[in-house]
Amino acid sequence: MNGKSVAFHTLGCKLNFAETSTIARDFTDKGYEKVEFGESADVYVINTCSVTQNADKECRSIVNKAMRSNPDAFVVIVGCYAQLQPEEIAAIPGVDLVLGATEKFKVTDYLNDLTKSDMGEVHSCEIDEADTFVGSYSIGERTRAFLKVQDGCDYKCTYCTIPRARGISRSDTLENVVRQAEEISQQDIKEIVLTGVNIGDYGKGEHGNKRHEHTFLELVKELDKVEGIDRLRISSIEPNLLKDETIAFVSQSDRFVPHFHVPLQSGSNDMLKRMKRRYLRELYVDRVDSIKTAMPHACIGVDVIVGFPGETEEHFMETYNFLKELPISYLHVFTYSERPNTEAWDMDGVVPMSERKRRNKMLRVLSAKKRRAFYESQLGSERRVLFEGENKAGWIHGFTENYVKVKTHWNPELVNTVQHIKLTEIDDDGAVRFEPLEIPVS
Repeated sequence: MNGKSVAFHTLGCKLNFAETSTIARDFTDKGYEKVEFGESADVYVINTCSVTQNADKECRSIVNKAMRSNPDAFVVIVGCYAQLQPEEIAAIPGVDLVLGATEKFKVTDYLNDLTKSDMGEVHSCEIDEADTFVGSYSIGERTRAFLKVQDGCDYKCTYCTIPRARGISRSDTLENVVRQAEEISQQDIKEIVLTGVNIGDYGKGEHGNKRHEHTFLELVKELDKVEGIDRLRISSIEPNLLKDETIAFVSQSDRFVPHFHVPLQSGSNDMLKRMKRRYLRELYVDRVDSIKTAMPHACIGVDVIVGFPGETEEHFMETYNFLKELPISYLHVFTYSERPNTEAWDMDGVVPMSERKRRNKMLRVLSAKKRRAFYESQLGSERRVLFEGENKAGWIHGFTENYVKVKTHWNPELVNTVQHIKLTEIDDDGAVRFEPLEIPVS
């Protein structure tokens, strides 16, 4: 396939980005030239997400974009939506190949002479066959890498399609995660973000079974020893799996940063029970208190769903007031959308979409206030900031270890460097200005 080109487009989470990068490396190893998605390519690979509200519409739009760039291109669809609705996707005009949860890592094995057909070809296993782990990491930008340590989920939340899209909970071996982290460290990447579907469940299925060979805490401790990485960041972790021992270790670590993203979904115990979450709000308060006691400057992000079936105005205000009082830093707000073949699909108490949108807006306003208050609490403090590589209208941005977004005038010498700074004021756009400190940089 020398001389052929390939382009990639990723929808959804950090985990998808890690997997797209791994698939892309397989293509380049086989002689393909990787080009930007907006350019003309011989093959387009689209990694889909099932969490987005309009997965079908979004997928069609991206396929159409590829077809406009090259009407003769071979289009491959992979990812969660491809596992859940393969026949539906195969019928989209322009789609040639649809690969499910296990097949997506062998895309090049399924490519023929790249001749287009009238109907997409489907290769998709039964999801209970998705029981092996395929390691992945992304190195699409110099600043940070997403490292996949776990896949799948054994939880049965009533709104979620992920177990049907990704299969059972399973983990990479500890040795392989450390080896990949070392590979990343050799490429001048300053930060690794640990990703997975349910990373606090790490260890389960490490050797193709349910026995825990290692725990998430053991993983964290081993990664902390990897030389050459400035920062390690834990992505979303379930509150019932975030243990005091992990919080305590992060608080003392030179590499793991004081930033936690802990899904809540609802501040109402009634709703948490309907969602079949594995905790109640009291445990969530305890987790936030533990983090803030160990690291008062820590940033805490929260996922929350509005408009779940049965959520009354009283339930919503319970969530709103609960979040208002918690010392958290920002929210990711999701408007509930119906998913076929989930328990919630048949639940009564459907919330009108207009009401879901109103509640979403209220929580997004609250999130902006929370972020502002957190940033204000950090003014005057000395931090380390990792600068990113994009020139945005004459400005360069970066994030402190506790996830405060900062900005200064564009300077290419700052790209992918860690600088010591003092946070001074919040700019009109919400980013924080700073004074540089005369301390050696990396």
